[in-house]
Amino acid sequence: MSKGTVVLAYSGGLDTSCILVWLKEQGYDVIAYLANIGQDEDFDAARKKAERLGAKKVFIEDLRAEFVEEFIWPSVQASAIYEDRYLLGTSIARPCIARRQVQIAQKECAQFVSHGATGKVSVCAQCTCSLPESTVHVQVSRPVHLELAILGSEMGMAKHGIPVPVTPKAPWSMDANLMHISHAPSDLYLMTKNPEQSPNTPDMLEMEFKSGKPIKVSHVTDGTTKDTPLEIFLYLNEVGGKHGVGRIDIVENRFIGMKSRGIYETPGGTILHHAHLDIEAFTMDREVRRIKQGLGIKFSELLYNGFWYSPECEYVRHCIAKSQENVEGKVQLSVFKGNVNILGRESPKSLYNEELVSMDVQGEYNPCDASGFIRINAVRLREHHRLQGLNQ
Repeated sequence: MSKGTVVLAYSGGLDTSCILVWLKEQGYDVIAYLANIGQDEDFDAARKKAERLGAKKVFIEDLRAEFVEEFIWPSVQASAIYEDRYLLGTSIARPCIARRQVQIAQKECAQFVSHGATGKVSVCAQCTCSLPESTVHVQVSRPVHLELAILGSEMGMAKHGIPVPVTPKAPWSMDANLMHISHAPSDLYLMTKNPEQSPNTPDMLEMEFKSGKPIKVSHVTDGTTKDTPLEIFLYLNEVGGKHGVGRIDIVENRFIGMKSRGIYETPGGTILHHAHLDIEAFTMDREVRRIKQGLGIKFSELLYNGFWYSPECEYVRHCIAKSQENVEGKVQLSVFKGNVNILGRESPKSLYNEELVSMDVQGEYNPCDASGFIRINAVRLREHHRLQGLNQ
C-alpha cells in the first residue's frame, strides 16, 4: 500500500535518481519534476530516465521567463550581492523552482515534496519550500543519507537499474541556471571565456531602465536590440561570457555556520549589477539610497538563507521596489576582457545638476553658507578632542 505521493525536484542526475529509487522502495508514489531555468540539459533524456526508474508522472516546466521577471529582476533592483561578492545565482533560483513544485503537489493531491539538497544546504532548501500552500515536506535525515550513499555506490546503482556513469562522479557540486554556474574546480568554466583569450575589441552596449528594471539593451556597433526580459538576459550572458565577465572564486559563510568555497560564473548578472548601480546613483536621493543599501544587504541575507517567502522578505522587497520608482534612464558601457566599464548615462529624472556643482557658476548655492555648516558639524569633533586632552 502506498505511503502517499511525493513530488521530487528531479535533475536527471545521479543524486536525485538515487532518491527517486529510494522513495519508491520506501513505498511512495513519485512524481518527478524538472524545472527548466536555463541549464544545459537534455530534458527528453531526463524524462525517459525518470520513467524508467519508476516515476508515476514526469513534469517538465519551462520557468525561464518568470525566473527572470519575478526573481532576477527584483534582485537587480536590490543590488543583491551576498558578502560583497556573490550575486546569488543559486539562491535566486530556489524560490522559483519551489513555487512550481508546490503548485504541482497541490494539483496532483500529493502529500509531500522532496529535494536532493545535502544536509549541508538542506536548511535553506527546506525554508524555501515552506510556502503557505505546502503541506508536509520530506526531510532527508542522516540515516537516509547513509542509505542513499549505499544506493549510489556502483554496486547499488547496478542492482537498482540506475545508469552507472562511464567515469567516476566528480566530487563537487555544480548548479547551473540562466543566472550563473557554480562549481568547484577553477578549470571547468563553462559560461565564460578566459579573459586573456577573449576578443581584443570591446562590445559597446546601451541599457535602458524603468523603475530599476532593464527594459531594453542595444549593441552600439552592430545594432542588435533585445527588449523582452528573457531575451535581454540571454543576450547579456552571451556578451559577458564572450569577454570572461563575472568569474569569482570566494569563501562564503553558510547559514548553518560553516565556510564554503565557491567558484561562480555570472556574466549577464554582473553587467546588470554595474549598469543598475550607475543609473541608481544618478537618479536616487542620497538618504533614500543609504536606507536602500541596508535593505539590499538584508534582502541578500534572506535570499541566501532561503527566506524568500517569509513576511520580512516580502516587506523588504516592497520597500526596495518603492525606492526604484525614479530609477529610469540609459547607461552606456563597454564589456571587455573580464571588465564592465561605465561610459556614460542619461535620465529624465537625473538629480545631477551641473550648474549647482560647477566651480565657475554660483547657481543657487552660496559658499558663505558653508561656514556655519562646518562650525555646527565640528562641535562634536571639538568636544571629542577636548575630552581626549583631559584624559591624557
